[in-house]
Amino acid sequence: MPNKDVVIKQLGMLPYLKTYQAMHDFTKLRDAQTLDEIWLVEHLPVFTQGKVGKPEHLLTTTDIQVVQTDRGGQITYHGPGQQIMYILFDLKRRKIGIRDVVSYLENSVIQTLQHYDITAYSKSDAPGVYINQQKICSLGLHIKHGCTLHGLALNIDMDLTPFNYINPCGYAGLKMTHMKHYIAQIDRQEINQLLTDNFINQLPNN
Repeated sequence: MPNKDVVIKQLGMLPYLKTYQAMHDFTKLRDAQTLDEIWLVEHLPVFTQGKVGKPEHLLTTTDIQVVQTDRGGQITYHGPGQQIMYILFDLKRRKIGIRDVVSYLENSVIQTLQHYDITAYSKSDAPGVYINQQKICSLGLHIKHGCTLHGLALNIDMDLTPFNYINPCGYAGLKMTHMKHYIAQIDRQEINQLLTDNFINQLPNN
């Protein structure tokens, strides 16, 4: 299947649970001919807890909803100004493994930030993307019938305060950052184009 056979959808701002349900509906109904999709979306404020998430990583009670999910990882925050990229891919058909997908996601962010002369890196023991020991991108995936759900969350220009109410991704004291700290002019359309291109370009030609 050629790399170009990926449907990219710009979904705008949506409640988390609506998108969560739509991902699962898409995966349940897809068949061997269904094209893979990338969904670009922002969420209204929400904490999401991974399937093995520990409740003690929510440090204080707030009026922000906490949603239990089936993705990997611990608790994180989603809100306006954060770019979510969900990948709904048939890994069996593309003959790629989950570790490959994690690397593709991390690399797509690292390469995007590099475009803006921001040096970022990944960690083998803590998925995501970091700048100077601060986390700028979280990721979590779920595999169902050989297909991926969920994806990454890149902090672009957002209120980072809610991250103080949790141990982000289960790490006490982990500081979060966003692109606004490093570049003055934010072009969301350009960032989205870079993210998707950088991800798709890594996919093997099967």
